[in-house]
Amino acid sequence: MTNAELEQIVDTSDEWVYSRTGIRERHIAAENEATSDMAAQAARKAMKDGGIEPDEIDLIVVATCTPDMAFPSTACFVQKHIGAKNAACMDLSAACSGFLYAMDVGRQFVSTGGVQTALIIGAEKMSVVMDWTDRSTCVLFGDGAGAAILQAKGAPYGILTSVLGADGTLSDLLAIPGGGSRHPLSQQVLDERMNCLKMAGREVFKHAVTNMANSALEALGRCGATIEDVSCIIPHQANARIIQAIGQRIGAPLEKFYLNVDRFGNTSAASIIMALDEAARNGRIKRGELVLMVVFGGGFTWAASLVEW
Repeated sequence: MTNAELEQIVDTSDEWVYSRTGIRERHIAAENEATSDMAAQAARKAMKDGGIEPDEIDLIVVATCTPDMAFPSTACFVQKHIGAKNAACMDLSAACSGFLYAMDVGRQFVSTGGVQTALIIGAEKMSVVMDWTDRSTCVLFGDGAGAAILQAKGAPYGILTSVLGADGTLSDLLAIPGGGSRHPLSQQVLDERMNCLKMAGREVFKHAVTNMANSALEALGRCGATIEDVSCIIPHQANARIIQAIGQRIGAPLEKFYLNVDRFGNTSAASIIMALDEAARNGRIKRGELVLMVVFGGGFTWAASLVEW
């Protein structure tokens, strides 16, 4: 869905959207396509790339804030789709920070020997929680999924450290307030569009920049690394202005960042892994290089991971 197409839906323009967000277009899933359907497609691609058979997978973690339903977990539906009959399954909710949170959960299971092979997925159908009359939010988000396989290989590369954080006192600044036990689905909830995403944009921007920059620097500090040692930074693809501000805070030139926000918008928990996969396939990341991933989401939550590729 291009910005020009959005002009037919809501009072906006390509110039207005792009100048404020850096977004030109985003992808919208089909009406009959659920989050688990996209997640399963990404999982199959990751399994093919890694040479992994379905029965080798011990754990499936799906990071999402747009699950197929309250329960069963979206991970259970993914298990059914891909035939991973031996896997334990669970969802993880940390909004846009979800994939890095899920990756660290998977890392803990693998590093302790609890599982041999973990399938970690970030997947979202954000289009179903958009208020398509609110031009301040509906122009920002898109649908998508990405997946990764985690194993302990005894190699000198992999996940070096992860920094996770949250501040629940700021939860009202970015949320989907209706549809849960606090405000169960009702006609009033629908009329007031409480089942749609609500965001206080300026406040979110400020906290996103601060916490992403701080967590990125903490991750580097834990490993005795500097920003100069990092070959590629994969930021949460939410807003080009946020990414520019983070670069200024941590002393990283924009050239170090991999950006695809212009083509996908904010895909929430899928954002980081989609960008990482694309960067790797495009040759932007090479073996032995340090990759810094940093993200921020509703909750508020944030995370940073330093990986040796």
